[in-house]
Amino acid sequence: AGHSTQVINGIAYQVAAGDVFLLQGFSEHAFRRREKVSLINVQFSPELLPLPYAFLRKIPGYNVMFQVEPRLRSPRNFRHRLHLSPPALSEVLTLVRRLADELAAQHPGYEAAACGLLSELITTTSRQYSLLNIGNQAALVRLGDVISALEHDFAATWNLAKIAKMAGTSPNNLLRIFKEATGDSPISYLLKVRLRQAAALLTCHDLSIAEVAFKCGFKDANYFTRQFTLFYHIPPGKYRSLASGNV
Repeated sequence: AGHSTQVINGIAYQVAAGDVFLLQGFSEHAFRRREKVSLINVQFSPELLPLPYAFLRKIPGYNVMFQVEPRLRSPRNFRHRLHLSPPALSEVLTLVRRLADELAAQHPGYEAAACGLLSELITTTSRQYSLLNIGNQAALVRLGDVISALEHDFAATWNLAKIAKMAGTSPNNLLRIFKEATGDSPISYLLKVRLRQAAALLTCHDLSIAEVAFKCGFKDANYFTRQFTLFYHIPPGKYRSLASGNV
């Protein structure tokens, strides 16, 4: 509620009811010129919570909020933010209040309930971001769609031209904006997604190394083993043994 100016890492933003900001790491932020401001902060450490990140990364808006947008912030070009409509804001406030109640009461199982509510809160706001279709925000959402497609259909046959067509841009421009937004080329990002999925299959399923490789989009089991070893610094067979406790 109300109006104010929020300063994030030296950049000033005019904010009002319904505005949502994601702050990561050690961002400096403060408010000035407050006018009847009412706000809610939800603070959490992703590395400490068992949130369903593999599922969240399949939501285009999640990729925009948690990956693309934070990397593109600068005093000159970052003016993106999620603005919730009154019905969406009401839905988010209900989730936040339920989350606060669980953490305050600490009834048995409150940790599971709190993680579930936080996941629902992240999902709800991410879906709202996916609805944006204006100017630069629409371009961010298209990039989020691309990342989501790679996360969801990681075993499919992808190449740079096919990914660029989905993004509605040229291969050279895609390389530039994708690298700027994620730190990787599209193909390097896809490789990491496949290796993450392979690690999960090695941990949870009784499949051969070759079967894991093929299910994750690798056509050559030897190539998969080399890439897995480079990424995790351990061969897939040894990774499976360590994960199962059979050392």
